[in-house]
Amino acid sequence: MNLEELDKQFVLQTYARDYTNFVRGENATLFSEDGRDFIDFASGIGVSSVGHGNRRLSDAVCEQVRNIIHISNLQVIEPQAKLAQKICELSGYDGAIFFANSGAEANEGAIKVARKYGEVNFDKKRYKVITLEHSFHGRTISTLKATGQKSFHTPSFSPYPDGFLYVKSIEDIYSSIDDETVAVLIELVQGEGGVEPFSIGEVQNLAKFLRENGILLIVDEVQTGVFRTGEMLASNIYQIEPDIITLAKGLGGGVPIGAILTKHRDILKAGEHGSTFGGNYLSTRAGLEVLSILNGLYESGELKETISYFEERLKGIRERFSNLFSQDVGVGLMRGLRAEEADIPSKVVKSSMDSGLIVLKAGRNTVRFLPPLTISKSEIDKGFERFEKAISSI
Repeated sequence: MNLEELDKQFVLQTYARDYTNFVRGENATLFSEDGRDFIDFASGIGVSSVGHGNRRLSDAVCEQVRNIIHISNLQVIEPQAKLAQKICELSGYDGAIFFANSGAEANEGAIKVARKYGEVNFDKKRYKVITLEHSFHGRTISTLKATGQKSFHTPSFSPYPDGFLYVKSIEDIYSSIDDETVAVLIELVQGEGGVEPFSIGEVQNLAKFLRENGILLIVDEVQTGVFRTGEMLASNIYQIEPDIITLAKGLGGGVPIGAILTKHRDILKAGEHGSTFGGNYLSTRAGLEVLSILNGLYESGELKETISYFEERLKGIRERFSNLFSQDVGVGLMRGLRAEEADIPSKVVKSSMDSGLIVLKAGRNTVRFLPPLTISKSEIDKGFERFEKAISSI
């Protein structure tokens, strides 16, 4: 059997796969088994934040593997404690952290924190969580229901948990709050929802209102966190300090990890939440090295230069191909091109792959770009040369 046949026979077919077999990577360039090179403007959907084959990350992981990969959370784990400290220091967040394995798990944990808060802080239990249309919060049963897209709420997986409501806009949140509402869960930049940022003023006003009314603000930074938007957290750009923040994707540079940051340090007691694998030696050692690499780029100004260069090249594409794209959207290295017609993103993804470039699609007819934060200018140039070739035929 060839690889495609093996995959189709033995792996559940939950993805519409491309069957290019990658065998090696160097920063933002991937190499297939047949010798072709591809510029990666997707980084595993925002995960490979320090690129492919990063020597510092691989050396740190290999050193950790030679010593300890995993023990249970019944013992203290040194890199876990140090990673929690580093996240708080770099973000300026005054809170404590629970480590999980994914963004969906982090959001599940955030919901549990909110529900416990609603139990102990009100005479009548509060449990409802309000989210926004076009949001995406994960694929577990609870986070599917929290996701503000009807297409995800299929009868196949029903019944869904009670206590979730999504509304069209931030303005609609205010009138949707009742005496059972415990939290509002939002992304500051909706990734799957079309790389759509909310206005800073609108978010700041919401944060102030929720704080004054004792309702928790949960910010899903699974995709926006860890310097993806140019700062450690998108919350830093918006100048807010949410009650709960969730992280995942780029934090481990490819090693699975998720994190829940919360100001409510004592809300969960021993035994009320846990994870067998969460925060183990391997994932947290990887996270420490990733943060060291990215903070170095941030402090040197190199990350800012990379963001500006990528944004400039993307703007040029939108201006030259205004017949295909109406606007460029996003923040930092979380970018998108809004297409004029619904079928354009799928065509662009396929044509780009044929031209040696990996891009993504997202909601609101958007072509999405999530390159490694370490991407070089030469890789950006080569990627956009291939992108122009790919879209010229559409």
